[in-house]
Amino acid sequence: MQALPAPATAAVNHLLGQAAWAQSRLMPFAGHIAQIKLPPFEAAFVILADGFIGTPHTTDAGVEIGVEISSAEVSITLPATTPLLALQGMDTVMRAARLEGSAEFAEALGFVIRNLRWDIEEDLSNLVGDIAAHRIVGSAKTFAAWQGQTAQNLAENLAEYFTEEQPMITHRTAIVDFSNTIDQLRDDAARLEKRIQQLG
Repeated sequence: MQALPAPATAAVNHLLGQAAWAQSRLMPFAGHIAQIKLPPFEAAFVILADGFIGTPHTTDAGVEIGVEISSAEVSITLPATTPLLALQGMDTVMRAARLEGSAEFAEALGFVIRNLRWDIEEDLSNLVGDIAAHRIVGSAKTFAAWQGQTAQNLAENLAEYFTEEQPMITHRTAIVDFSNTIDQLRDDAARLEKRIQQLG
């Protein structure tokens, strides 16, 4: 089993460094190894004493200070669609994930993964200062909200146009009315047929 790539380990540790609660949650599991499976890739990481994660260094025998990498206590299996699911948030990813192994360790990892967030404002403040970082993040949130509202308005306008102005799409009520009319005609035809049979 391969170790988690160094850039991924550094990124996760950066997020953990911004969340003392997450480090505290992981500290009791120091020395425990978990593996992530995202077919066709597999990678392992170890919880360190300070609540960060590390790379299990291996020898030819696959041992780090007497700990075998193959004896990972928790396995997190992610579907191949994880990159797309991640766009919907980590809750969506974790609902699709399968955790196996030590219940306590798996629960702690799952909780941290679901709730760990990047504090982009803190990182920006180190580059441009607190006030500028706050304004940049605020503007980005406003822009994102505006984009979402614009997309919703566009969808509503298109739906109204194609149902009212250029009726390429039929209203649900019109479909129901049409269906009821067909049912009524069928019933009327059946009654008329019975009357004709009685007259014959």
